[in-house]
Amino acid sequence: MLSENGMAAFDAAIAGGFGIECDVRASRDGVAFVFHDAALVRMAGRDEAVAALDAATLDQITLPDGGAIPRLSALLARSGDHTPLLVEIKAEGRRVEAVCGAVARDLAAWPGAPVAIMSFNPWAMRWFLRQRVGQVNGLVLTQQGKGRLRGSIERALALWLSKPDFLACDIRDLPSRLSRHAQARGMPVLTWSVRSQAERATAAAHADQIIFEWSRD
Repeated sequence: MLSENGMAAFDAAIAGGFGIECDVRASRDGVAFVFHDAALVRMAGRDEAVAALDAATLDQITLPDGGAIPRLSALLARSGDHTPLLVEIKAEGRRVEAVCGAVARDLAAWPGAPVAIMSFNPWAMRWFLRQRVGQVNGLVLTQQGKGRLRGSIERALALWLSKPDFLACDIRDLPSRLSRHAQARGMPVLTWSVRSQAERATAAAHADQIIFEWSRD
């Protein structure tokens, strides 16, 4: 089975003519790695945080399919100017400079690549809004586990901080007033993570594009 965020999975997506969505965190020494979790335990069996290890150490760690944890720079080289790439920045709180700076440095080497970035963290999107003018940015949103009032306040603040070019909404939240309002204003709405035919039908009716998961043994 191909590992999530592994280079073999990305190669399969490229071969199939699909765009790629990936998750990115920064190493201790400021290198962007393609990895979802804050800790390595689920995917690599090590009870350590990605941010606690340097790039040279992370390069030696293998995923379940035997491949290495990819650097973002390696994925950009693989996807080049032909495969659309959607980079989700994983960052907690307001201290986003390390991961955002690492991503920005890698993107600067590929000025013509079709790349957009997104994050749950509005501070990350605000960083790019100020530091990388013209970069297409999106805000990732979910209402799951949140009350109506809390969700409304958080969403309003996040939208104000990030000023996104697009939204990436949890498929479980669609249809929503927010998604309808965004589309009415001409803002694209993506949805994640689509895993079933029923969810594909919901996405087709209420979103402009999907982020889907497909597993292959």
